[in-house]
Amino acid sequence: MIKLMDKLSIFDELSELVILQINSCNEVVQPNSWIERRQHKDYDLWCIQEGQVEINIHENVYTASAGDVILFSPKIAYTATTQSNQCRFIYTHFHLSLGNQQQILDHFQLAGIFDHSLAVEEIRLFTETYNQYKQHIPMSEMRLKGFLTILLSKMMEQHARQNYQGNFIQQTAHQKQTKYLDKLQSVFHFVHKHLHLPIRVKELAAIAGMSEKYFIIYFKQTLGVTPGHYIYQLKMNRARELLYTKCYSIQQIANMLGYPDPYSFSKAFKKYYNVPPSEFV
Repeated sequence: MIKLMDKLSIFDELSELVILQINSCNEVVQPNSWIERRQHKDYDLWCIQEGQVEINIHENVYTASAGDVILFSPKIAYTATTQSNQCRFIYTHFHLSLGNQQQILDHFQLAGIFDHSLAVEEIRLFTETYNQYKQHIPMSEMRLKGFLTILLSKMMEQHARQNYQGNFIQQTAHQKQTKYLDKLQSVFHFVHKHLHLPIRVKELAAIAGMSEKYFIIYFKQTLGVTPGHYIYQLKMNRARELLYTKCYSIQQIANMLGYPDPYSFSKAFKKYYNVPPSEFV
């Protein structure tokens, strides 16, 4: 079985291509016996500040209390209610994409009720920043985006450590979503192991058991980037790490990353970082 940490590594490898867009963020107070039936087009995250919220999905009922976080995936229909007293929560509608893959989080079973004890500091920081954002304090909108990213990262980390598993998606649906990423793991492992060599897309397609044309389409639909861009990104990440060590020449790094000569490597590096490797550090 593929380790979740292996699948999550793509967010580090392609971090420059991860885009988080907050569409709206506000706080709402709902009265006793409030009921809402919704199905969102984007991701929706609730930070419960007061009271309890019951979520009904597929006739299953889940309860979130003050301090907990609720994450809804797009297109999941739910009914939310309060049974006694009022409830108060911060809601955030957002998109998180990787390349042109708009729903990359759907590859992981994250939608559900996340217990506050799993991310005490991250939830506190996000809530405090929202209060600053509400008061229009300078730079609070940027911090809000940053702390939402940190909170989502913590949820994914706890999911990978098997401390949390979202329960809003039926297992059959989750299996259908994650099998696409699972199918590419052998390709990822091959690329990591052979970064020192020129890697052809045709080789990767053979590893995945697909035609080259279908593999490129499949890869881009799953990750939001082409196989070539993925390899390029990994090589540039590795080049940056090697340059920081100050232990290798440009020639050596070019060889270690499968470039035929220092010129080809320098050209690729400058295209990515807008500075030649000789001036990077």
